[in-house]
Amino acid sequence: MIQRTPSLVEAHNPDNSHVSWQQVLANSITSPEVLLETLGLDPLRWLKGATGGHGLFPVRVPAPYLARIRYGDPYDPLLRQVLPLSEEEDAAPGFVSDPLEEASALATTGLIRKYHSRALLMVTGQCAINCRYCFRRHFPYADHRLSPRQRAEVIDSLAASPEINEVIFSGGDPLVAGDRLLSEWAENLAGLPQLRRLRIHTRLPVVIPQRVDDGLLTWLAASPLQKVMVLHINHPNEVDQPVRDALAKLKTAGVTLLNQSVILRGVNDSVDTLAQLSEAVFDAGVLPYYLHAFDPVAGAHHFDVSDAQAMELVRKLRVQLPGFLVPTLVREIPGEPAKTPLGS
Repeated sequence: MIQRTPSLVEAHNPDNSHVSWQQVLANSITSPEVLLETLGLDPLRWLKGATGGHGLFPVRVPAPYLARIRYGDPYDPLLRQVLPLSEEEDAAPGFVSDPLEEASALATTGLIRKYHSRALLMVTGQCAINCRYCFRRHFPYADHRLSPRQRAEVIDSLAASPEINEVIFSGGDPLVAGDRLLSEWAENLAGLPQLRRLRIHTRLPVVIPQRVDDGLLTWLAASPLQKVMVLHINHPNEVDQPVRDALAKLKTAGVTLLNQSVILRGVNDSVDTLAQLSEAVFDAGVLPYYLHAFDPVAGAHHFDVSDAQAMELVRKLRVQLPGFLVPTLVREIPGEPAKTPLGS
């Protein structure tokens, strides 16, 4: 039986569903010392590297996600995604601060234009969990906080771009923003005649299932736009009953649910894990969508899986799963008009 500390069990008890998502977020672990202590990990072995990595990209882990991590196991695949390691301080050739060259794709403050018919809106720079492999871990979010005037400029920019029929809420994690702001964005976007879809890229319903509350569901259900939520789940252990319950509520609000993952060394770089992941998300009402080749972001080279290995994993995955459960392996190449599928 997996040992849990009483605080972890208590934090993740479904009977505590009355606790707001804002409270859960505010009580997230933000200290490498506390993270190691809570999970029973040897500070003599792990604290130096965790402290160094924390200085480059701070620790943030909310209790519901923490509760799924195996106590006392430094190699747990969920822990690996959030625990800073000494390797983050090492420079690696080809690993850069802006691997997707997003700085050159900014149409206006907070609005990124990479593709013909879609625009990405940086709703907030905050996240509920800081994933160590994040390709935006160096992004200058402070430079892209949107004032009311700048929000109006974003709407004007979109109105002047009739080719854009889909806006993507991104960040950070857009669902860290309050529902009042999100509903205002959704209402203003729905007033643009060319828009058909609102897409939301988020990890919140997974790492803090309480985020799927009445406020979120109300404005989602009210929007006339087609709603697509792209979740980010990398390992089957991230999907537990509170997550499944939250996703079921989103489906009742008319939201289409997709999942995108990143291929990560030590997390999901095996056929069995990827197969279990696809089955787990589909059982929760989510269709596997993308498996992203690793973006070479500085500080995260220890997660790198070669494209050749990733393609071989997907080839074997096709043998185990029906086609609709096999995500498309893609790489985002700066300047290309679309994501590039890898393999055949």
